[in-house]
Parts: sequence; C-alpha cells; structure tokens
Amino acid sequence: MTDPNDIRIAKLLHARADLAPGDPIAPPIVLASSYHLPGLPAEAPFQYGRFHNPSWDAVEHALALLEDAPVVGFPSGMAAIAAVLYSTLRSGDRILLPSDGYYTTRALSERFLGPLGVAFDTRATANFLDGGFAGYRLVWIETPSNPGLDVCDIAAVCAAAHAAGAIVCVDNTTLTPLGQRPLDLGADLVVAADTKAPAGHSDVLFGHVASRDEKLLAAVRDWRKFGGAIPGPFEAWLVHRGLETLELRFARQCDNALAIAQRLAVHKATVSVRYPGLGNDPSHGLARKQMQRFGGLVGVTFADAASAESFIACPFIRPSTSFGGVHTSAERRARWGDAVAPGYVRLSVGCEPLEALWAAMDESLARLA
Repeated sequence: MTDPNDIRIAKLLHARADLAPGDPIAPPIVLASSYHLPGLPAEAPFQYGRFHNPSWDAVEHALALLEDAPVVGFPSGMAAIAAVLYSTLRSGDRILLPSDGYYTTRALSERFLGPLGVAFDTRATANFLDGGFAGYRLVWIETPSNPGLDVCDIAAVCAAAHAAGAIVCVDNTTLTPLGQRPLDLGADLVVAADTKAPAGHSDVLFGHVASRDEKLLAAVRDWRKFGGAIPGPFEAWLVHRGLETLELRFARQCDNALAIAQRLAVHKATVSVRYPGLGNDPSHGLARKQMQRFGGLVGVTFADAASAESFIACPFIRPSTSFGGVHTSAERRARWGDAVAPGYVRLSVGCEPLEALWAAMDESLARLA
C-alpha cells in the first residue's frame, strides 16, 4: 500500500498540471502591487497586492497538499502565530500555553494580549492533560516542545479541550506535516514556521496556518488582509522551491538524528539525551503512536556550559539559532533564558553524510571525555 505522504509529495511535485506548451515548469515570481482591474473588482482574480498574489497561491497550494487542508501563508512563523491569536481571541478570553514551548508565543501573549484583556495560563507539555481545559477559549499545543522535546497526546488533548468548548491550535514546526499530522488527530488549527525544514536552506522567513474549519481560516485570512502581515512573492517562491525537496531532506535529517542520538546517548561525555525516537526516551511510546517520523532535533545535556560550547565548536556544526536547515546547527538554549540546564544543547541535525558528521562530532566529544 502506498504511503499517504508519498502520494502527497507526488501531487506537490506535479501541482502545476494545467501547463500550456512553453509554460515554465517552475512557478513564476509575480512582483505586483496592483493589477489590471477594469469593471467590477470582484470579477478579477487578483485586485491588489495586499489581498492576493499568484506566488502566494502557488506555495499555499503546495502546503495545502501536504496538510490536506487549506492554508494561509505569512511572512514568518510568528506572523502565523499572531494571526491565530488575534483572529480568534477577544477581551475576557483565556488561553492555555505550554510553559516549555517556544518562548515568543508566551511573550506575545503577556506583552500584547494581556493589556487587551486576554489572560493566559501555562502548563508543562508532558503534563498537558492534567487540570482539564474548562474556561479556555483556545488551547495551544507544541509537541515535541521546543527546546526540551517533551511530548503530549494530541488526540487526547483535542478531545478533552473540545468537550470543554475550547479551540485547539498545534504548533507543528518541529515535525512538519511529513512527521506529524495534528489536523488528523483533531486539531482545529495548525501553525508552522516554514523558515525551518520546509524551506530548508536558512535563507527565508515564512510561516503558515492550516485549518479544515472554514470560519476559523477565513478569520485568519482577513487578519492578514487587514493587518498587512503579507509574505513577499520572492520569499513565497523560495519556500515553494524548498518544499519540492522537503521529503528527501527531512528523511535524511530524521535518519541522521536517530543515529546521532543513539551514539550520543551512550557517550561518556554526555549527561543525558532527549530524542523521541530513542527507545528509552520518556515520550517514545506516545511518539510512536502519533508521529510518522521523529524529526531532526536532538536535546543533549553536557556537564556545564563550557562543555556544551566546546561541543558546538565542532567544524561540522553551525553555532546558530533556528533549526531544520541542511546544515547541522546547535545552540546552548539557556543563553536565551529557556528553562533548561546550562549545558543543554538543542542540536538540529542536517543533511551531511552521517559518518563524516559523526566523526567530526566524536572528535569534539573526545575533548570532553
């Protein structure tokens, strides 16, 4: 039986099906702020650059094939997150956020939603079902959590949250639609930073929102239109190009990450390793249940900050924030204020040949052992 993800990728690669002789195989970049608009504006497919763009349509169509749901594109992952928050919440609402998830979501809620009368609570991802969801308008899941890589049961949270009358949004940035499918597990909305693995080359910012709920997605689209958080045509084109190799890159990253995590876990220079694909990881059983792949992120804890920085100095590791690119990168997340040990490293495993990458890492580890 053909893997559904394989079918999605094949459809994505052949999405430009109605081509006339001489048409370009790659979608063109349309740099337009205005369009030819005689007669009634509603009769034209494109009206103004803040409303529509053919380059957005192309990448949104490609992402929609991966998500099995309509998609709205944004100029960054945070713009996508903000669109969901501002389009669904009103004064007096309460939201639940992961205490160990991406910190900017919490910062946005505290700094800007709070003064507008929207309250929020936090809860650890590993214990997200504890306490129930009564009284929340929106429940926000990030699993695996960034940077700690804890996991919660998406289907169980969605069922309980819906029973309590809440909407559920899942930040699926770490795994992409090829690694995890939150909408299939009951989520109302998915957000993702396509800056990471979908674009894949560390050269563009982009994000998207996906939903099978027409009303929720219409509000998100209106927020983009009236708020002006629109992506650039060239950025949309770059992401579209990246999506065409996502399946190949993501498979290599996941394979590499599992092998690297297994070796780091038994190395005497490390204190502990988190990776959902490891058989002894606390989240492994649940991860196997709800993930198609375990992703390219590995959490490695060293004895102290100096040891972590020494490991990151490996010649085949880029010391950089963000993740999901073709180059292996890493950073000591405590320097950003995350609630992790000083020696905790978020390692984003790239597409390098495995043995060459491991040989360079092993040499860095040897300095610590």
